[in-house]
Amino acid sequence: MQTTIDPSEVAKFEAMAAEWWDPTGKFRPLHLMNPCRLDYITSQIAAEYGRDLSRPGAFAGLRILDIGCGGGLLSEPMARLGAEVVGADAAPRNIPVAQVHAEQSGLQIDYRFTTAEDLAAAGERFDVVLNMEVVEHVSDPLAYLTACQTLLKPGGIMICSTLNRNPKSFLMAIIGAEWVMRWLPKGTHDWAKFITPDELYDLIRRAGLDPLDRKGMVFNPVSWSWSLSSRDLSVNYVTTSRKA
Repeated sequence: MQTTIDPSEVAKFEAMAAEWWDPTGKFRPLHLMNPCRLDYITSQIAAEYGRDLSRPGAFAGLRILDIGCGGGLLSEPMARLGAEVVGADAAPRNIPVAQVHAEQSGLQIDYRFTTAEDLAAAGERFDVVLNMEVVEHVSDPLAYLTACQTLLKPGGIMICSTLNRNPKSFLMAIIGAEWVMRWLPKGTHDWAKFITPDELYDLIRRAGLDPLDRKGMVFNPVSWSWSLSSRDLSVNYVTTSRKA
């Protein structure tokens, strides 16, 4: 496969594949963050496409790609909202985990062991690309984001989240999450690959997309919950951009 995938990064997530749906396991941080991520994702898609989230099947007729889908933590909610969902991942062990869970949940999701580049080369096109916590794990962020841009229909949107690169993110995401809390195995993240919001906006523009919005996702250690912030992008943050 033509790819920007970093094999060493894939191996990290392959080793944890069986734990995707364990809310107390190695993916506990994502389970805790997921309501916050979904709040942002659904509101952005609804606003862009004029959908009413209070209605059943609000995303019916939309084709959504969840790139780096893992076990399907985002793919399944999109399918429940009526979207046609393709979940793609470069770690082959993630795919059967996602497939089995979707079947058990009564959901039809097209899970594939593939890359953004190969999907683009095959002519696949989507209304929405969900690109969440992936860009900091690839070997060439610009080439990867360009492939994601190719995957969008004209007027389609990409929602992309990652980690800021500064001393606070090293303290929270590396020392806190990996060394102290042991939510993730040591070495899951490489701080040098973290991307600042301005750097990501520049990469998005160079990839051929127009940035529309960015928000921080902030963890509250007292309530053990996440919330969106318009001002605090110091650690986790998420962006929306559109293809002209």
